[in-house]
Amino acid sequence: MDLQNMDLRGGSLQISTEVIGKIARCAALEVEGVAEVSCGSQNRKVKELLERANVQAPVTVEMREGTAAITLHLVVTFGAKVPAVAEKVQENVKTAVQNMTNVTVSRVDLVIAGLAAADEAQDAQV
Repeated sequence: MDLQNMDLRGGSLQISTEVIGKIARCAALEVEGVAEVSCGSQNRKVKELLERANVQAPVTVEMREGTAAITLHLVVTFGAKVPAVAEKVQENVKTAVQNMTNVTVSRVDLVIAGLAAADEAQDAQV
């Protein structure tokens, strides 16, 4: 767990990369056409086991010289225009992280890891 340190008047503030990753995940899920933030569509039980085992994180945050480089693995809804969805996700993630943490986001890289039918996308977000 990396920490972003900031000096404040009354002390200091540390924001972990895990928190930045959760903000990025939530911001990505707000975009229409994103079914889930995941390394691919697997069986639900297998997916839960893999997430617990930390096999491959669907969101990674790397801090370099005070800026964040974020990578997200997405499952998009069938029929969505992937380039348009990707652009909106990048914009949404960058804005949310910078507004909530005051950490500069240098880049948001996306990996389209899967495709979901429209009804699967609704089940994944419930």
